[in-house]
Amino acid sequence: MGKDHAGDGRHHHVIQVPASASEVAAVEETETTDPADCSLHQKAAEMVASSMEAYRSKPLSFWLLLLLSAGAMLTAFPASSLLSRLYYNNGGNSKWILSWSAVAGWPLPALFLLPYYLLGKASPTPLSLKLCAWYVLLGFLSAADNLMYAWAYAYLPASTASLVAASSLVFSALFGYAIVKNRLRLSSLNAIVVITAGVVIIALDSQSDRYPGITDKQYTLGLVWDVLGSALHGLIFALSELVFVKILGRRSFHVVLEQQAMVSFCAFAFTSVGVAVNGDFPAMRREAAGFKHGEVSYVMVMVWSAVTFQLGVLGGTGVLFLASTVLAGVLNAVRVPVTSIAAVIWFHDPMSGFKILSLVITVWGFGSYMVGHSSTKKASTN
Repeated sequence: MGKDHAGDGRHHHVIQVPASASEVAAVEETETTDPADCSLHQKAAEMVASSMEAYRSKPLSFWLLLLLSAGAMLTAFPASSLLSRLYYNNGGNSKWILSWSAVAGWPLPALFLLPYYLLGKASPTPLSLKLCAWYVLLGFLSAADNLMYAWAYAYLPASTASLVAASSLVFSALFGYAIVKNRLRLSSLNAIVVITAGVVIIALDSQSDRYPGITDKQYTLGLVWDVLGSALHGLIFALSELVFVKILGRRSFHVVLEQQAMVSFCAFAFTSVGVAVNGDFPAMRREAAGFKHGEVSYVMVMVWSAVTFQLGVLGGTGVLFLASTVLAGVLNAVRVPVTSIAAVIWFHDPMSGFKILSLVITVWGFGSYMVGHSSTKKASTN
């Protein structure tokens, strides 16, 4: 009678029954859903949301310019590599002439600058003594780099040369750490080891993809020049980034065109001196006369070598300016297999199992580098 059951020490078990069949299904779905699937779905949703947020944060002109830069990088660089090999296949012999043709297109970025200046959207950057000195230094290094790659393509198939040139990422990371004080993350070290392993595999498989008439010494020399050219390319990248950040700044896209025009002009001047001293200007007429498919074909190879090289460099610099080195590295990773596959189709380059393994390892190294850097960047922004 009047007894309080809440305090009598007895435990009451309450069973909750779902109110409807839909709730039962929801409970069963929750219990049977794989946590890994939920995590994967969540990550995909986060990536889509992040991409949409990034898209809305920039104007349409930005994305069009980035698309054009990426497109130039993915088409012009492989085309330039293939044209270098075509020059030798069709009767060209001079390394100086080939390296000269690459920088002979220096007026191209200068022509792109004219609309900026004529429409009053930008004014020329004042040429200080310090900036001129940097342009001269970068021009000299670019001329040497082009000459090294010209030697490499003289003795190596285009597919092999492009795979070995992928080691430029290794040197970019190392020189970036030493000169620009970029962080050398674990992903960078992993990429260095993996890509180096890919280059070693190419060197060990030197018997399977050699062109007829190429000696052991010449093939080895081609590999050495290719690696040295990649190292110099990494140094140029680090120094360009230093000039870009410390002196030119990110005021407008026209500074990208200015830097490329001036560096290419200085490289053109240095290379022209080398061609003249080597007596190769008169040799151009003799090469054209003996070139396969005639003089017109020779001129077309020279012209398109100049155009594709300048467009490729412009595209790569534009991606760096508009986005980041991470995206430029991703695109660089994509163009390696593009060049290799195109060389197999066009020049019938042999594709041994070792070369395929090297290709997979190289792309894997690039991928680990990009994933590691993007993850670190995301963690630092949270």
